[in-house]
Amino acid sequence: MATSKAYVEELLSRADIRINGDRAWDMQVHDDSVFDQALSRGNLGLGESYMAGHWDAPALDQFFHRLLRSGIQHEVNPARLIFHSLKARMFNLQDSRRAWEVGQHHYDIGNHLYQKMLDERMVYTCGYWRHASNLDEAQRNKLELSCQKLGLEPGMRVLDIGCGWGSFMQYAAENYGVECVGVTISKEQVALGKKRCEGLPVEFRLQDYRDLDESFDRIISLGMFEHVGQKNYDDYMTVARRCLTDNGLFLLHTIGKNVSDTAADPWISRYIFPNGEIPSISQIGSALEERFVCEDLHNFGADYDKTLMAWFANFDHAWPELKSGFDSSFYRMWKYYLLSCAGAFRARDIQLWQWVLSREGLEGGYQRPFY
Repeated sequence: MATSKAYVEELLSRADIRINGDRAWDMQVHDDSVFDQALSRGNLGLGESYMAGHWDAPALDQFFHRLLRSGIQHEVNPARLIFHSLKARMFNLQDSRRAWEVGQHHYDIGNHLYQKMLDERMVYTCGYWRHASNLDEAQRNKLELSCQKLGLEPGMRVLDIGCGWGSFMQYAAENYGVECVGVTISKEQVALGKKRCEGLPVEFRLQDYRDLDESFDRIISLGMFEHVGQKNYDDYMTVARRCLTDNGLFLLHTIGKNVSDTAADPWISRYIFPNGEIPSISQIGSALEERFVCEDLHNFGADYDKTLMAWFANFDHAWPELKSGFDSSFYRMWKYYLLSCAGAFRARDIQLWQWVLSREGLEGGYQRPFY
């Protein structure tokens, strides 16, 4: 029987990755325990080994791009990860009590980190890089594209589900004359968002989306649906439908996966987004039935690669200033998060979708704005 190292070496060779090779995407192993960890615990073992300094890759994004594009990850299916999958299927990990955990664990770790990592508007979702040469432009383009898709007009009342620091609400209020209400489960986002949107017709609420029950002309949700969980997709869509006026539009912006029957990544769930779950097209489609008509579906997932690389460049540049507020393993954890995700989007292993939805279907049809 081949050793763990030999087996991993053979697998990686199919992705043109070498152990201790001299190329940017090659895996530099400092502790051979990484091989058993990767085979027995999948990405959870690989990620924890990286955090512990047991291996490196000069270009981690390129390592993951090659690994995921080759498909060899499907040949590592450790039995102990079955529990993670079963737990997600048996229990509602995003119920109204657990929904607040991601706010405390991820979004409330410090506004200063996000101010340094993100663009000038603090948009923590995929940018739109068509005609953009930098992160600020890409995020401005995404906000403008979203406003145009919604057909915003002065005086409209807009709901932002998962509003973050208010980047969309601020942009829409300033440029389209709309009134906005945003809900989030992050205390830090509310505190800073109120300061950033001072003087604008923008309201921040520290509130679970399930408690919403009022009327809006437009609804938008940028990068929040990944925290909803498939057991709650029907409830989420029911809330959105009851809050949307008869002739309104709802823009749902979410990361998506290619296959429905897969569990959330255990490393991401443990260290980055507790209880997160990426939806598939069929899962979203099922939740839309008898609630919404899909007017438009737009995939610009390849743009998330550029967005994540820009975030990492900002984070890496600011680390000398940031490191006093975090422990020694945080840098490697955050680097692994940003660059492994960049590689995954580059490999087209995961996607980014914008859905435009209406309650009954727009008479005469919907035309996506050419922006």
